[in-house]
Amino acid sequence: MPSEIRLRYGCNPHQSPARVFMKSGELPFEVLSSAPGYINLLDALNAWQLVRELNQATGLPAAASFKHVSPSGAAVGTPLSDILRKIYFVDDMELSPLATAYARARGVDRMSSFGDWVALSATVDVPTAKLFSREVSDGVIAPAYEPEALEILKKKKGGKYVVVQMNPAYQPDPTETREVFGVILEQRRNDRPITPADFANIATKSRSLPESAVRDLLIASITLKYTQSNSVCFAADGQVIGVGAGQQSRVHCVRLAGAKADLWRLRQHPQVMALPFQPGLKRPDRDNAIDQFLQPDVTDAEKSNWSKVFHEIPHQLTAEERRTWLDGMTEVALGSDAFFPFRDSIDRAAKSGVKYVVQPGGSTRDEDVIAACDEYDMTMAFSGVRLFHH
Repeated sequence: MPSEIRLRYGCNPHQSPARVFMKSGELPFEVLSSAPGYINLLDALNAWQLVRELNQATGLPAAASFKHVSPSGAAVGTPLSDILRKIYFVDDMELSPLATAYARARGVDRMSSFGDWVALSATVDVPTAKLFSREVSDGVIAPAYEPEALEILKKKKGGKYVVVQMNPAYQPDPTETREVFGVILEQRRNDRPITPADFANIATKSRSLPESAVRDLLIASITLKYTQSNSVCFAADGQVIGVGAGQQSRVHCVRLAGAKADLWRLRQHPQVMALPFQPGLKRPDRDNAIDQFLQPDVTDAEKSNWSKVFHEIPHQLTAEERRTWLDGMTEVALGSDAFFPFRDSIDRAAKSGVKYVVQPGGSTRDEDVIAACDEYDMTMAFSGVRLFHH
């Protein structure tokens, strides 16, 4: 492996020259196809850490869909229901456990995942490569590739799809540095593992924490560890269902993550699954149409374009129909990268089926937050571990 790779440019085209290099020794990855950019590698290296830790924590194959240095989705390879197979557009495919993990990670927020960077914890097999080949994506990082899978990926985007092979044995130094505006900052790397022991300090009356909840709290917490702060993550059924990243207010993180979780649930509504799309409509156009259809404030001008995507104009869900369907979303896990300063985040989380919560604790209003969880019969654990990531 080389010790340096020249990049086309940095974050933007005018930021040149740019390179990736090691101060000593070789790079821990090899480029097998095309050429990565600066942002590609930021996504790749963050996403790799996420899937590696998810795999270590759960023992399951893991996948992440990254955009702009935060995950739009992450998941482990648990079986998909027929409904999820359909809304993720994989009901016509044979999926391996690894492909299932990526179908989940990609499918939860398909608009945000458009043009994503993919990370996978295991050797990329043919079913996973075939799934990539039909999605709009920029590149992938994984520890290895089956020969046939690699050939499939090398043909994607006319040979411009970036394929990176990561050395799974690589361990960085415990200290990391960053230069900002000519000033060098240094800290210990956030190498503290997330484990089920972090959920042992339960502060609420409800102490129920089934195995599935522990798995989903692990997924939410590990995802937060590699998400730009402030951040909140909703998880259910072995996958992220909503991420609120990079917000200055904690409750706005919850609102953003909750809104995405709600859209994930609403996409499973029978009326949405039966939308009368025009024949031959491409998947990204379907994603955009579904997203617009599910917005409650669509204007007449926006609806006037629906004839291009629907062969008959559908009637939107009423507020009552939406609420009734969303009330069926339960057993959701929520992780927060820092404490909740007010109970407003819990009130919003309850509207999206949150039953299990993990947060560091330590707010002067912890008792108010505990009382709010008790009102909704939520189980909340104080981990004592902040997970800021910048």
